[in-house]
Amino acid sequence: MKKILIHIIIVITFIIIYLLQAVFFSEFTIAGIMPNIFVIFMLYIGLYMGKENGITYGIIFGIFIDIWIGKTLGLTSIALAIIGFISGTLDKTFSKDSRIIILLMGSICTIVYEIMLYVMQYLVLKINVEILQFIKILSIETIYNVLLIIIIYPLMKLTGYEIENEIKGDKILTRYF
Repeated sequence: MKKILIHIIIVITFIIIYLLQAVFFSEFTIAGIMPNIFVIFMLYIGLYMGKENGITYGIIFGIFIDIWIGKTLGLTSIALAIIGFISGTLDKTFSKDSRIIILLMGSICTIVYEIMLYVMQYLVLKINVEILQFIKILSIETIYNVLLIIIIYPLMKLTGYEIENEIKGDKILTRYF
């Protein structure tokens, strides 16, 4: 029952994040650039719920974002699924207790997401390649995401371990025996 409730809360959180992204952060831009809260959310899901859930939610949420925004269907879902996979893989390698590590993961995930999306849009939509403009957008968005992670890290850590214990179970002993 708790697992179903967690998945319902994740979906509701996604809707709230979408509204924040569309309404609130469209007014609070840095040089016309918004943060990408979806990348932070996929980092959170991958770290605390595992790479399988990260991939699944990345595909589902990406399709909804593509439908709502009206771009080519599937590009965002592929990029978010890969972020879910990467963050789920980083969970096994690095500690989630270190704020610096989480900030680095957030930076890496933002950079990977934007590069993947840019390359896929270039290949599929034949957009013009403007490297300097892309680097400017990437730099500002990465800084913006890092600032948001600094602010919400205590909430991520508090809720993340609760979700992790429920979804993944307490498997500490099975690692050593």
